Amino acid sequence: MEAVYSQGISLAEALQERTMSHEKFWLTVTYLGDPNAAFFLIFPFTYFISKRTGVAVLWVAAISEWLNLVFKWMLFGERPFWWIGESGLYVNKQPKVQQFPSTCETGPGSPSGHAMVTAAVWWVVVSSLGSFLYIRTRSVVLSSAPYLLYVLMLVAVGISRVFILAHFPHQVVAGSITGIILGIVLSRRVPAGRPLLFFFSVSIGLLLSALSIHAGLQQLGIDLSWTIALAKKWCSRAEWVRLDSTPFSSLTRDCGALIGLGMAQYWKPGGWSLPRAPTALCVALSSIALYHVNRLPLPIRPQGLFYSLYFVKFVIVPQVVMVLVPGLVHLFSHKKKD
Repeated sequence: MEAVYSQGISLAEALQERTMSHEKFWLTVTYLGDPNAAFFLIFPFTYFISKRTGVAVLWVAAISEWLNLVFKWMLFGERPFWWIGESGLYVNKQPKVQQFPSTCETGPGSPSGHAMVTAAVWWVVVSSLGSFLYIRTRSVVLSSAPYLLYVLMLVAVGISRVFILAHFPHQVVAGSITGIILGIVLSRRVPAGRPLLFFFSVSIGLLLSALSIHAGLQQLGIDLSWTIALAKKWCSRAEWVRLDSTPFSSLTRDCGALIGLGMAQYWKPGGWSLPRAPTALCVALSSIALYHVNRLPLPIRPQGLFYSLYFVKFVIVPQVVMVLVPGLVHLFSHKKKD
């Protein structure tokens, strides 16, 4: 693997040298490819266009990110920003690369979570849009356009991850391919209208499965915290190593979102039916509300409190989008008609 890693560093060096003038673009792309974006950006927009697609986005995001966590624990992938220092190959001549605020993630690197979750989630959106366009126009060319944009987006997210030294190229490719497969498989069965018990069972099952795998690997003498120590050691700035990038943050996010999805469907089965103008208002209000939910500062110590509040934060997300905002808009628009 040493040759693969060193070639990846060379590619990252060439990318930074030739495209550093587009730094803001790459940082924006890597932000949009973050699994967080699936919950806070893609989910509210898709839900108010198509409820089934919105539920599918949340479902696929949670399951694909959980699987990514398990794969990372199994595959032990290095990350470029710490491998440069740990490899011992660059003692005499350091590569001309730099780190960024999004570089210093603390989990293993393979496969890329950004690429995997982006590929899975956007497959749901693109396939739904492609089907809609074909039904409306019967044009194969027009209905194929979203798939072209999908490929371009995956390429851009992959390049951005290599550019900021968060991943090696092969990790991005592996994540993209796995994500496409998951998107195709998971989008076939969307748990719209399933009982609350189903979501509690799935959430608890994912939590206990992950903890069992973690405990089992530790019993085998495998230290799963090795990546956190390396991230802290080789990150250019200590504040760039964030607790919300740890594997257990991903786990609590996924479990919280699934329970929140079940609760939202329990409180309001089928969701609210609104005309076009109130629906557009719901998109705007939900986006604003989730922006502030995402910005809520959480105490990082003790870590148990952080993970508990992080879990609650993602339980809230579906409630805001599926129940609270459309409920309020429905209430006020109904009063206005009266």
